[in-house]
Amino acid sequence: MRFWLRSLTFRVVAFSTVWAILTLVIIFTLITTLYRQTSERGFESLLSAHLFNLIGSVGISDAGNLTGSPDLGDLRFSQPKSGWYWSVEPASPGVSGTLRSFSLTQSIPSPSVAEVPFNSAFQRKYTTKGLNGEELEVFESEFVLDAKNRAARFRVMGNRSELETEIATFQRRLLTYLSMFGVGMIAINAIAIVLGLQPLRRVRNALAMVREGTARRLDGRFPTEIEPLANETNALIENNKRIVERSRTQVGNLAHSLKTPLAVLLNEGRALGDARGQLIVDQAASMQKQVEHYLQRARMAAQRDSVVYRTPVGQLVQRLGRVVQKLNAQIAVSWTLPTEEVIFAGEREDLEEILGNLLENAAKWAKSKVAIVVSPALQAADGMELFAIAIEDDGPGIPADKAREALKRGKRLDETKPGTGLGLAIVADLVNEYGGELALEQSAMGGLRAVVRLRSLQ
Repeated sequence: MRFWLRSLTFRVVAFSTVWAILTLVIIFTLITTLYRQTSERGFESLLSAHLFNLIGSVGISDAGNLTGSPDLGDLRFSQPKSGWYWSVEPASPGVSGTLRSFSLTQSIPSPSVAEVPFNSAFQRKYTTKGLNGEELEVFESEFVLDAKNRAARFRVMGNRSELETEIATFQRRLLTYLSMFGVGMIAINAIAIVLGLQPLRRVRNALAMVREGTARRLDGRFPTEIEPLANETNALIENNKRIVERSRTQVGNLAHSLKTPLAVLLNEGRALGDARGQLIVDQAASMQKQVEHYLQRARMAAQRDSVVYRTPVGQLVQRLGRVVQKLNAQIAVSWTLPTEEVIFAGEREDLEEILGNLLENAAKWAKSKVAIVVSPALQAADGMELFAIAIEDDGPGIPADKAREALKRGKRLDETKPGTGLGLAIVADLVNEYGGELALEQSAMGGLRAVVRLRSLQ
């Protein structure tokens, strides 16, 4: 869920969706309100017109009887219990008889004047229940029919339930149409946003290619808004390259400047030939080894976090395995590789240094065999993909309590074996520079099992 909340696409689409829904709800409310107001005004205007038409169609005889045959021009007043009725009843002494529409088969009671009084025009409006339980809107008026002040009460009743049904039907249709329009609008908006943010994905993919070493810069045409970002990123990449080249140049200059003095010391020590000469030779060789190591660390620090290199692991393992086999004919060297090629996210020379030191150490202590096992890349807890290389031998191994001590610079657990004690320390430093892991374990073959985990690329 946190990933979606941090997604720019999700946030823009979600905001536009909420805004679209809110807008459509407001539009739906406004339209239905206006439609209801218009429908109710039309309904009331119709009832008012029918009432005036009814008043104009009724008269009174000299005997006081109500007369007339009103025709309001609406067939619903002729259909029994249709919900549309009219009636004319006496409202003063001297008036008799009652006139009703054909639809009104029985009398409908009306509230008292005290409950719903007449206005100044002797009219009133109220709602009541119809013959079928429907809701009726009633327009009622008292009108004087002749000079003798004889009056009648006129009532026109309209089926308000029909009006509510029509309004509800309109609301459902409007909701359906607005929903379809809203879904289409949200989909089009989401597509537009996704397409609009596509250049950012291109930048991300281009950066991933640079990070993985398959590209040197961000290539391609980008929109005007993103082009400055791509240009600045390319400038940063070029700057990192210059830093790396400058560091390598300085490393090369330092190595060249130290090479001659160290060679002189080695030659002079060999020329002396005595114990003092051997001491000079040993110390000069140790200095040469450590200079190479620290120069390598300087180069590693310069190129770390910049452009990543790609090194196929399988070919390098096979080549180094054959070299160790030739140099140590009495030892059988075997290797096991995964079906898919594993790519090391670093330089070939650094992986050669790591594997070379581990193989040299294994061959030095092995009795008869050395095994190399390369495991395919797996995703670590931090999201990085790490592959593993295990190098084991059938030698005496290292006790568990001595494993950490063996990684110390210049520390040798057995002084009878040749070496400077720097091999495992150099491996540990290189692995650490690449953010990997080094573990010394007990091998099933009886000796030492050194496991190196390093970052891999697709």
